[in-house]
Amino acid sequence: MAATYDTTPQRSRYDVIIVGGAIMGAATAWFLTEMPDFDGTVLVIERDPTYAQSATMLTTSCMRQQFSTALNVRISQFAADFVTNLRGYMGGDDRVPQLSIHSFGYMYLADTQAFAEVLRANQRIQRDAGAATQLMTPDEIRRAYPFYNVDDIVLGSINLVNEGYFDASAVFDWLRRKGRERGVEYLSGEVAAMTRNASGTRVESVTLASGQVLSCGHVVNASGARAARTAAMAGIDLPVEPRKRYSWVFRAEHPLDRDLPLTIDPSGVHVRENGGGTYQAGAHSDIDPAVDPDDFTMDFGLWENHVWPVLATRIPQFESIRVEAEWAGHYAMNTVDHNAIMGPHPVVGNFIFLNGFSGHGLQQAPAMGRGTAEWLTYGGYRSLDLTPFHIDRILSGAPLVESAVI
Repeated sequence: MAATYDTTPQRSRYDVIIVGGAIMGAATAWFLTEMPDFDGTVLVIERDPTYAQSATMLTTSCMRQQFSTALNVRISQFAADFVTNLRGYMGGDDRVPQLSIHSFGYMYLADTQAFAEVLRANQRIQRDAGAATQLMTPDEIRRAYPFYNVDDIVLGSINLVNEGYFDASAVFDWLRRKGRERGVEYLSGEVAAMTRNASGTRVESVTLASGQVLSCGHVVNASGARAARTAAMAGIDLPVEPRKRYSWVFRAEHPLDRDLPLTIDPSGVHVRENGGGTYQAGAHSDIDPAVDPDDFTMDFGLWENHVWPVLATRIPQFESIRVEAEWAGHYAMNTVDHNAIMGPHPVVGNFIFLNGFSGHGLQQAPAMGRGTAEWLTYGGYRSLDLTPFHIDRILSGAPLVESAVI
């Protein structure tokens, strides 16, 4: 995954400077090369070309359509089409792999009538948007997935169409590779400061940690968990915080006899099929503060005291399991409404947000990258209307809440 990027920019001015070269930045840069009316220069600045601690690399690599807002459903539907037709989107290049989605689905489990009603309401939204979400009674769940203990469950919700695991690394690799082949410049470096014009309505330049100053037409903030720090350089407050999320890969002594959906237990613990008798689980601590974006310290007690007991209760065959890998990553959490913040700032008009995806950024990257490229090219959206995600909603106190956050 490590890439060889230049450490010195080729120009002193770029039409678009993208701060952050993980999947959001890479998608935006590649889609810019797809815009027939864009002929500008693009620089992607990435502080760590290994991407070892980026959310892109520490993800569960899954996508779902089970959201509480119709726009998020449609965004994931485009992601599914993009992934499964990646070669076609990239001009039929035979080097690009033919990808698929391992559609084991997401299984939401409700243990109260109130939570069950949320699932019913969400399913109506999802079905209206074209998703294939099904509601399941406890007896139906037992018949389809006999390994679950559903004695306390009131209702389940699952979608087995374009919902599950995909090869996110391949998508990311080809977004970068094709972008660079088309002239997108990737730089190994870090933005240290930004300078606005006298009226404060534009970012005129960015200053690298090396001291070099680059003029810009637009700046795109695609810096993940560091988004608030990047925005602050332009004098902008952004309600996005790094929130720590823990993952474990484990092997079961008695593997299940069929695929395990990505199961969201009412406790918040989630677990999915990983292949070869292994599974991947995720969780976070009850106390969930903002952390430093460089803090990847594990909470080793969380597995023993919380996650494993939940897994063994929900799936009794997971009583005997062995952890093979574990790590901590970050959600770039929009603390206001758990939805993306994108588009231009209403005052600093050339500062473009691409932030706050709150754990579902990987699957949203194709639609968000396309939309941002459209905005940079045309000053508006030509496919999905993404204006509901503009920061104006937050500044005016009218949040667009996404309740289906794992």
